[in-house]
Amino acid sequence: MKKKILFQDTSFRDGFQSIFGARVFTKDFMPAVEAAAQAGITHFEAGGGARFQALYQNCGEDAFDMMDTFRKTVGPKARLQTLARGINVVALAPQPYDMIKLHADMFKKHGMTRIRNFDALNDVNNLIYSGKCITDAGLEHEVVVTMMELPLGCTGAHDPEFYEKTLRSILDAGVPFVSVCFKDASGTANPMKVYETFKRARKLLGDKVELRIHSHETCGTGLRQYLAAIDGGADGIDLARKPLSGGTSQPDLFSMFHALKGTDYALALGEDGIVDENAIPKLMEANNVAVECLKDYNFPPESRQISSDVVFSPMPGGALTANTLMMRETKTFHLYPQVIANMSECVRRGGFASSVTPVSQYYFQQAYVNTVNKSKGLDTWHKITEGYGNMILGYLGKTPCEPDAELVKIAAEQMGKEPFAKVHPGVKCAAEIIEPGIPQAKKLLEENNLPVTDENIFITGCLQTKGGNKGIDFLKGNRHIGVPKKDPNAPAPAAAKPAVGAVNTAGMKVAGTNTYRVAVNGQSWDVQVSTLSK
Repeated sequence: MKKKILFQDTSFRDGFQSIFGARVFTKDFMPAVEAAAQAGITHFEAGGGARFQALYQNCGEDAFDMMDTFRKTVGPKARLQTLARGINVVALAPQPYDMIKLHADMFKKHGMTRIRNFDALNDVNNLIYSGKCITDAGLEHEVVVTMMELPLGCTGAHDPEFYEKTLRSILDAGVPFVSVCFKDASGTANPMKVYETFKRARKLLGDKVELRIHSHETCGTGLRQYLAAIDGGADGIDLARKPLSGGTSQPDLFSMFHALKGTDYALALGEDGIVDENAIPKLMEANNVAVECLKDYNFPPESRQISSDVVFSPMPGGALTANTLMMRETKTFHLYPQVIANMSECVRRGGFASSVTPVSQYYFQQAYVNTVNKSKGLDTWHKITEGYGNMILGYLGKTPCEPDAELVKIAAEQMGKEPFAKVHPGVKCAAEIIEPGIPQAKKLLEENNLPVTDENIFITGCLQTKGGNKGIDFLKGNRHIGVPKKDPNAPAPAAAKPAVGAVNTAGMKVAGTNTYRVAVNGQSWDVQVSTLSK
């Protein structure tokens, strides 16, 4: 009998993040969710990660309303899963304990079933309290070990021994969980390393613990990683569907189904996780619905291709497109290849935290600044960015290896603070020393004459930035919309249309002309195609 391989449909969370920088309107994709549910899919990634802050900051929408709509659309039985970042929860910086608890309570209240919970540094101290809160709220806690490939010549972490040690630390710390996921946000971990890691994890956990893998096709090895993980003992995988699969997103559902033919494994297609190939026509139709729903969105070309450079500079699919979108907006996209090349040094000298949010952004931001500085003739490390500096100084937790001592010294001088361990000896988790967030959020809401609800408290607490509070902006109606949709009202560029019957230079007559709109590098263009005759 073949082993049944479970899957989660990540199209509507990580697929959106990996292709559109998480910027998709709820009304545009909910028919595709409904079609997927009717086709028999019962496990969806429905929010969290960048699909939290992006809704407020780029879509003008409430993430809790989106989650409510998702639950209503799929019905009460489907498993809806979200993504959390340990003590950061769905923010980009460490949160206080009261906000970590509120996160779990709010996501339970708004229909979620399971929270996948990771720490980019693989610092188990950052998972203990958040895992307890998720479990206490009545949610399934899926604890995570984060993976990636190190730059050439680097050793000391991110090998099977390191991942086994991290998993043992989770077990020793008594972190409650119902499943374990190995998450490779950049899709760069060598497949044989994946296989060995899963063999060790299965031996350590026994046969009853659900073991899963998450990866991306960014550098072209995601599907091969999944096959290796399955051979090593994985029970479940993350898959996306057309037009939100492949490239910077997850491996495709049908590609995985095809790859498992002739093996001892079968993908659990069909309702209630049964193996039913008769579900494929329904799933194909659901894919067509998704294509129709997203026909007005611009798909960045880099999201649809393999980027082999990330093997040496592990850039997650979910961050790649968000960063290229930013670089297009700032007219610096021409620097992108050099930024990716420079990112390798940032990883090499940064202590080997996994390249996943928010650390992936820290790596990229530092590489971007280094690239711009170098283009101006400045020293490459002229400026240490805040996120990267806090990471190497230990304010996010303990990195797998010690960061470069020279960079630590530069960061301390530039930022005017000593390493965390020196300032706070004996403190294992940054959340321990952060002032409670709920009283501050309540005060801010009251000062702005806004309703003091648990949802508004959480939004206000998690969306505080140096430039202001994006949560307060949203609640007051100051909403920025930045969704990569084609503009159907954009005026067509002026162009001379050849007259019917005109003779061209080759002696051909133009029999007729049609105008088409195409998207290139995120911009729409009107293109005229003429039919010629003798």
